[in-house]
Amino acid sequence: MSETALHRLAARVGLARDWIDANNRPQQVSDEVLRKVLDGLGHPAGDEPAIQASLRAVDAAEDAEHLPPLITAELDQPLPLGRYFPPGSAVRCTLESNRLQYLTLDAQGNLPGGLPVGYHLLQVNDRSFTVAVAPPRCWSLADAVSEPPPRCWGLAVQLYSLRRPGDGGYGDCLALEQLARSAAERGADALAISPIHALSAIDQQHYSPYSPSSRLLLNTLYASPAALLGERAVRMAIEACGLEQVLEDLEQRPLVDWPRAADARLRLLEALYLDFSQADHPLRKDFDSFRQARGQALEHHCRFEVLQAHAVEHGLGADWRNWPSAWHDPYHPEVEAFASAYPARIEFHAFCQWLTERSLQRAQHAARSNGMAIGLIADLAVGADGAGSQAWSRQDELLANLKVGAPPDILNRSGQDWGICAFSPEGLKRNGYRAFIEMLRANLAHAGGLRIDHVMGLRRLWLIPRGCKPDQGAYLDYPVQDLLRLLALESVRHQAIILGEDLGTVPEGLREQLAAKAILGMRVLPFEQTQPGHFKPILDWPDDALATTGTHDLAPLAGWLQSRDIDWSQRLNLIDAATELHWRHDRQKEREGLRRTLEANYGPQADNDALIDAAIRYVGHTRAPLVLIPLEDLLGSDEQPNLPGTTSGHPNWRRRFAAPVHELLDDEDAARRLELLAQAREQAWERDR
Repeated sequence: MSETALHRLAARVGLARDWIDANNRPQQVSDEVLRKVLDGLGHPAGDEPAIQASLRAVDAAEDAEHLPPLITAELDQPLPLGRYFPPGSAVRCTLESNRLQYLTLDAQGNLPGGLPVGYHLLQVNDRSFTVAVAPPRCWSLADAVSEPPPRCWGLAVQLYSLRRPGDGGYGDCLALEQLARSAAERGADALAISPIHALSAIDQQHYSPYSPSSRLLLNTLYASPAALLGERAVRMAIEACGLEQVLEDLEQRPLVDWPRAADARLRLLEALYLDFSQADHPLRKDFDSFRQARGQALEHHCRFEVLQAHAVEHGLGADWRNWPSAWHDPYHPEVEAFASAYPARIEFHAFCQWLTERSLQRAQHAARSNGMAIGLIADLAVGADGAGSQAWSRQDELLANLKVGAPPDILNRSGQDWGICAFSPEGLKRNGYRAFIEMLRANLAHAGGLRIDHVMGLRRLWLIPRGCKPDQGAYLDYPVQDLLRLLALESVRHQAIILGEDLGTVPEGLREQLAAKAILGMRVLPFEQTQPGHFKPILDWPDDALATTGTHDLAPLAGWLQSRDIDWSQRLNLIDAATELHWRHDRQKEREGLRRTLEANYGPQADNDALIDAAIRYVGHTRAPLVLIPLEDLLGSDEQPNLPGTTSGHPNWRRRFAAPVHELLDDEDAARRLELLAQAREQAWERDR
């Protein structure tokens, strides 16, 4: 077999054979792994005839006769179309406003700049396509504030961690609304929240917010039905279901009991839906209009939820890839017949989505109406569960048979398997980037900002075939220029800032690309060291990234100072004795270095509480346009929300704050730190204006 044909096929579809590891050493993907990844991409490569057939298919897809349904362009820049049309061709442009404009391709086959920002239908002879004209950059903090330069601040919260009376055992959108109002009243500009993507309703053991069933819909457990349907309706439903004692017990627990809490909330929602559906409810018109506006994406998700529950009940399992083949296709007549047989079950799931979206809408309104410049910052997971709703309904645009992860590095010597699937670059192009655009719109609908987890995925992702180990993967390139243009277009339309989580190994030049589009990077205090114990001076922090004291994957400052993360890793055998010793040695140097840095700026610090105060001031004094402080650091908590590399042993995504949300920011430590942060941001603005 000619191996060069295999390598040529890999290169043609954007699969990297060579890559550089975390130690800056060149690595090469084996031919066996290349074949498996290519097969997952839809390009069989098991033998020479298969490879040649795949190459012919790629050639055909890239032929000039195959005009893509959507082409991206930059505002006021010529658009090269000479590959598809001869110079001098007449172009009929139907603008998004429905106004007609007539243009002519120049001598090089370029469409001259001049089309406005937006999605426009272009027709050349008998061929038509959409051009997405993007603004030069995303909506930025400078656009959002009245007196530049922006030196904004906000809080970051794991939504489930909040408490309120009657919450059912975890924080929901009503608790979020209360926190947004409280933070806004204290001068916050933003409130970043954990992902609230839709999870599987039937699989209540699967509750990681970063492994959703769909990034197009919401986690309906976060709905606050009382805010829409009234306290009386909720109280009557609780009594009808006999949930009083169950809910009271769940609310007293220090950790979220997700299976029990989800079961109780779904029973409550069922009772509320029964009442809603049997009467001429005053909100019925709003629900109907919501359902119509959300269209196919909502309908497919609701159908999937009902299909999945039916499949589990009949022993077929929750993974659609193991269902009867007719059920693999959302448009198959058998799926249509199933939907016709269960209209009430499908409507129930739409009802839950409606409640959740309206609840989230209220929270964003509370944030903005009380003075936040940004309001909620949503969190976009890097992928979706290959067994979930989005992968089922968008099969040509998601790679359900490949998993996203990371290659081996210094901390994860076996690599990482994140158990989620990603977009197909070819599928996105083939479908006019429909799935990417609808995902952005869904997540920006009720937010003033969007944090993109692992923003490096706009450039490339490490993909692992199903059944393979994390080190048996390869990097796949993505059409970063197109994705950034669409991101800028949707950002400006929604007047929402974009944050890119760029921690870890970042491809060369990507940070510069992001900065050019006004996408803020992310700088985290424990990582801002030139070497262990040598923290960057305040003015060396960049002005094109947000600054923060921590993330959900790190120990809060109090825990970091006590090495709680190292303790957990040792307890769960995540590290060997030599690694532990080295880590503790480095941490001691880092603690001493942080103390030196903070005392050089703010004088002697008596204890860890004082060090946390100083650390928040330090981050607040940087040139970052936005500073986000996790609630854990504001309150001095010492345990982290998530311990990477674990699925058991550590209570990931379950920790709750002890105090109710309406008292959180009145806590003595929190109130003091909020004041210090606000002062630091004001001083940074005075210094830099």
